[in-house]
Amino acid sequence: MSDDTSGQDDPDRRLSDEAALSARLRRLGDRLDKHRASQPSEPTPTPGRVDSSALARGLRLSSELVGGVVVGAVIGYLVDWVPGVRPWGFIVFVLLGFAAGMLNLMRAAGFLARPGDRER
Repeated sequence: MSDDTSGQDDPDRRLSDEAALSARLRRLGDRLDKHRASQPSEPTPTPGRVDSSALARGLRLSSELVGGVVVGAVIGYLVDWVPGVRPWGFIVFVLLGFAAGMLNLMRAAGFLARPGDRER
């Protein structure tokens, strides 16, 4: 195996590489400045200020999922308690509740259309 160290210790080559890199960085910075100047400026959010509509949407979406799982767990517990076939009813209904919660979450987020929203 050969060591490819030719030119690595040459100070003139290192200086020319650094100068070329500095020139490329300067050109890139100039291009970025031109691009940023042509773009409309967006208001920057102030730190410590929370967008209440985003927080409300996040809470609604999380409650859709959690609600489905909790309702499925309660129904599964009741199904297990009545005939005494533990834990199969609980397992099945928790999974069904999770599926229903995901379906409701996707509808609330706008990924799926609600059944009444379809035009005929």
